[in-house]
Amino acid sequence: MDLTNEQWKIVEKLLPAGEMRAARRGRPWSDRRKVFNGMLWILRTGAPWKDLPPRYGSYQTAHRRFQNWVRSGVLEKILLALAQHLKEAGGLDLRECFVDGTFVPAKKKGAIGRQDQTRQRH
Repeated sequence: MDLTNEQWKIVEKLLPAGEMRAARRGRPWSDRRKVFNGMLWILRTGAPWKDLPPRYGSYQTAHRRFQNWVRSGVLEKILLALAQHLKEAGGLDLRECFVDGTFVPAKKKGAIGRQDQTRQRH
């Protein structure tokens, strides 16, 4: 699901304007809304960048802008502004949140098993 027009108004003012080289050479910047929606699609699905649907433009462009906007702090500002908008609209309850649900299974005889074996050798 892409951003609504109301959400885009919030995001648009926080995004850097498309850059143009001094000599006016090179391709014009891809549509920022389309590229940003592609970034959200990647974040939502967890898919690799190369699987970005064509409707969002080049995955290389989306990935490069994502990296630039993360480094510059732009993406954090946008996500915080969208979260605030959702909260004010009653669509977000921040009393309980999960950042990551990744679990790493322990191997049999993990760290404890190795310590026991080390002690037995000495």
